[in-house]
Parts: sequence; structure tokens; C-alpha cells
Amino acid sequence: MPSFSSRLQLSHLFLRRHLLRPPPWLLGWTASISSLKVAWRKDPLLDAAIDRDKRWRLCSRVVREVLNEPGQTIPLRYLEKRRERLRLPVHVKTFLTRYPNLFDLHLAPIKPRQAPVPFLRPSPCLRSFLDLDARLRSLHEPLALAKLCKLLMMSRHRALPAEKLLNAKRDFGLPDDLLCSLVPRHPHLLRLVHATGDRPFLELVSWEDDYAKSVIERRAEEEARLTGVLMRPNFDVRLPPGFFLRKEMREWTRDWLELPYVSPYADTSGLHPASPEMEKRSVGVLHEVLSLTLLKRMAVPIIGKFSEEFRLSNAFANAFTRHPGIFYVSLKGGIKTAMLREAYERGDLVDRDPLLEIKDRFVEILDEGHKVYLERINTKREAMQKDLELMASKNAELPEGEEESAETELPLIIGQIAYLASRANSLPCEQYTSLGGHFFCNESICSPVVRTDLISSLY
Repeated sequence: MPSFSSRLQLSHLFLRRHLLRPPPWLLGWTASISSLKVAWRKDPLLDAAIDRDKRWRLCSRVVREVLNEPGQTIPLRYLEKRRERLRLPVHVKTFLTRYPNLFDLHLAPIKPRQAPVPFLRPSPCLRSFLDLDARLRSLHEPLALAKLCKLLMMSRHRALPAEKLLNAKRDFGLPDDLLCSLVPRHPHLLRLVHATGDRPFLELVSWEDDYAKSVIERRAEEEARLTGVLMRPNFDVRLPPGFFLRKEMREWTRDWLELPYVSPYADTSGLHPASPEMEKRSVGVLHEVLSLTLLKRMAVPIIGKFSEEFRLSNAFANAFTRHPGIFYVSLKGGIKTAMLREAYERGDLVDRDPLLEIKDRFVEILDEGHKVYLERINTKREAMQKDLELMASKNAELPEGEEESAETELPLIIGQIAYLASRANSLPCEQYTSLGGHFFCNESICSPVVRTDLISSLY
């Protein structure tokens, strides 16, 4: 057994090593940050917000495909061949039936001396919407300009590749022709340059202090103005109900939030890449980028295209799951989408971007067209129901002696029903069992559909 003096020396050595050890932030917290794991948990309300926009995104892709064609017209069969690229789950004719107020059909030859074929062109309703779109974008051009300048001010060299900006333009509500319209009108702020390899870059000409404030900093200033108390800028952490962090993660998050806020517009070239300050700066950049988007969300792969310019690490996506009270990552649609949790309240956007008025108007047009489509279906169903009732009443009036002749006429009656059903597209559900089981349910709509090919094969 060691002596008392030797044990005292060992205790002294142990305390010296631990008390004189440098604090974790001097060592960069490399091991701590990289080893932090938070289990991903599904948020149905935020996932539902993405689901609600599926129809809007699908119809927008189809409309852009037609508008990008010369003369804004395209043969129907050409658009049908592009269904896979447009991710259109139904045939183009079915799409036109469901949204009849988007396009008009007209006949025209593709080449001279050829037979005319169906062409698609924007309807008067869609052209009216395009005029409204142009007016609203002109009205909110200062907002689009501020977003573009902010993105350039957050980048490493105050410049971004034009190709990357064009890939993300719709997420930020920037115009499709921003390099030809928005940039030339503001030469004192923006400039398009060609670097090595003839790769165009958009460069910031002059620094605007009004733009160099993040959403978090502006929020702190507003709270200080309302309360008269100086507020420290920091992130708004909102863990979803029932979500709990492990003890070590709670302690790390508490200490991390106590660090000074690092503005995404500040010069951080002197920060160590693995330091907690750099982690706070990276989270601040991701927070600001998502705040600039229309829907306060963005696909993670698109954000990754700017990782080099924004000085984000290769593992930047881990920050979304490491801070579940700030971000949420949705897996809807087979792609990771980062969402700003504070921007949503029970799945609905709290602070709406003014440019979302364009989206709202387009959704109204889709609803109007789909309403017409449903009214047509209901009218056909009602007509079908009346025809079936009339045929049933006539069959009931037959004398008893003519029952055998009525059975021999069954194929003819079935053929008449098939014809009527082809006019109505569908049968009411209650008629399914009363017609001898010769009708088969089509799961694409709510009611059974007559299969005339199967009927003709049976009779």
C-alpha cells in the first residue's frame, strides 16, 4: 500500500492536471461538437405544410414548361413526352381536364404542309395572372434586391456564382431573369463579372450597412425598443411538444447559447473551424438563409451548393439535427428539406413574405379550375343516375311473360349502360352491386368505373 506522502503527491498531480487544463473552447470543442447526437423525430404539422404545396409546385412546373417555349405554345404530344422530367403523375389530357382554366387548346401544324395537331397556349385567365405577377414583382423589387445583396454580403468574397443563384432563385422569390432585369438596374450595388473559365459571378459593388443586420439582430432591436431593456441577440429555441434532450446535450446547448451571437455578416476569418463560435456563426448563416426564403424552408442539397461561399463545413447538415429547437429536417418527397421552426405555428407560416401573394393568387386559380372539373363530374353523375333510374323503371313494367326475352336482351342492356357510363366517366357507388358484378372499381377516383373492354369480352 502506498505511503501517505506518495498518495498526497498523486492527488496533487491529479488536481494540477485537471485544474490547469485549458477550457474546452480553447481546444475548439472538436470532440464535443462532432460527437453530439440528437435523434431525429418526425413533426407531422411541418410535414403537412410541405404536402399542401405539392399541387402548387407541380402545376408551376407545367406552366413554366409551356411559358419557356418559343411563342409560349407547345404541341400537346411534346408535353406528354416530358411527363417524366416534369414528374407529372397523370397524362397531360387528364391534367388539362382537372385544371381547365390554365391552358387553351388550338390546332396548328408543326411544320408547313403538315396536318394540324393540338397545341397548348396560356389561357386568358393565366395571362391575367402573369400580368399580376409582373406588377407584384415590380412593386416588391426593393425586397428582392435586399435579399440578393444579403446573400452576397454573407459570402466569403462578396460574390456568388451566377449558376448557383439561378438554381435557388425561386426559393428566395427572385425573378427568373434577374441577371437581365434586376442586376442592370442597380449597377451601384451589383455587377456581373466573368472569372477564369468564363464562369460568370455576381459581385457586390458596395457594402450597405442597412442590409448587414440579421433577422435575429433586428428582432433584438425591436424588443429593446418596445421594452426599453437592452436585449442580447440570440436564437429562439422551440422544442416540439414531448421532445426531450439528454442531460449532456441540454448542458451543451445551455452553454452554447450563452456564447455571444456571431452575425452572419461579420468577418469570421479569424475563427477556428472547429470552435463553438464558428458553430454559432454557421447556425446563424443557416438561420439567415432560411429567413430570406419565401416559405422559410429550403432543400438541404441546394443549401449545400453554397457551402464553400458561406464557409460551411462539409458536415453542415448535421447542424440541422443538432439544434432541433431551431430547425426541422423534413423527409417529405424523398429529399431533405430544412425548415425554420420559429417561422411556423401549428404548421402555418407566421410571418409571410409579401411575394407570397403571387403564390396565393395562383392557388386560387387552381382551386377555381378544379371546382369546374368537379362540377362537370357531378353533372355527369346526376345524368347517369337519371338514365339508370329510367331504365330500371322500364324493366319493372315488363309483363311476366316477357321475362325470358328480357334476359336474352341482357347484353344489349349492358352495352347501353356501358355507353352511358362512358359519357358519365363513373357510376354512383350504390349501383356497383345492382348490375350483376360486371363493374370494377377504379381506385383513382371515389366511385366505380365501367370497364367496357371487360364487358364486351363477357358478352
